[in-house]
Amino acid sequence: MVIHSFRQRLTALMTALLPTVALMACAQPSKPVKQVTSKPMNTEQLAAKGLEKATFGTGCFWCTEAMFEALDGVQEAVSGYEGGQKANPTYKEVCTGETGHAECVEVYYDPKKITYADLLEAFFRSHDPTSLNRQGADVGTQYRSVIFYHNDEQKQLAQRAKEELNKSAAYNLPIVTEISPASTFYVAEDYHQGYFAQNPDQAYCSFVIAPKLDKFRKVFKEKLKKQNTGVASSH
Repeated sequence: MVIHSFRQRLTALMTALLPTVALMACAQPSKPVKQVTSKPMNTEQLAAKGLEKATFGTGCFWCTEAMFEALDGVQEAVSGYEGGQKANPTYKEVCTGETGHAECVEVYYDPKKITYADLLEAFFRSHDPTSLNRQGADVGTQYRSVIFYHNDEQKQLAQRAKEELNKSAAYNLPIVTEISPASTFYVAEDYHQGYFAQNPDQAYCSFVIAPKLDKFRKVFKEKLKKQNTGVASSH
């Protein structure tokens, strides 16, 4: 992962993002929303489509999903829960912080268009990896910074990226991102899938996700899908 000029760009991005993220917390939607159904892909399905899988947690998965899906080469990002002990957890249960699960997204991507190293860069630059069990107003182990790796190569790349960023002092504090082997991924309830795209007027989407996504798109302008080169509209 290239660290050249990373610190300057990262500092600018985080300075812009953190005040916005602190405004509100991810919460149960206050009104009925349009549902879309997403299902995780198994190894055979991924191979048939020439895709690979990556799993990341950067806090509230509504935002994580929207950012990764904006990148060219990412076919889909599915919101869900991973890393805990309870089977088939509900959103309400995960929100208690007692299941051990993290809100995360399973990303299906074309390695011919975007590399795992690129995804790692997007991961580290889209949230504060020095904040333990918290992103802005979202507090709890379910909002922890985490990378669930699917093979040894992903593990090595993730560990190397974390080590290099710490050595380069890209952040003022040590990175606390958890790097763990992938376990069972539980797909979140339908209404969470494509949440930002489906609910741009929802308060958290308007005041937290939209501004954060605008800035993410500016930073990764050259790596976006063509239809995502514009900025998101905040309402």
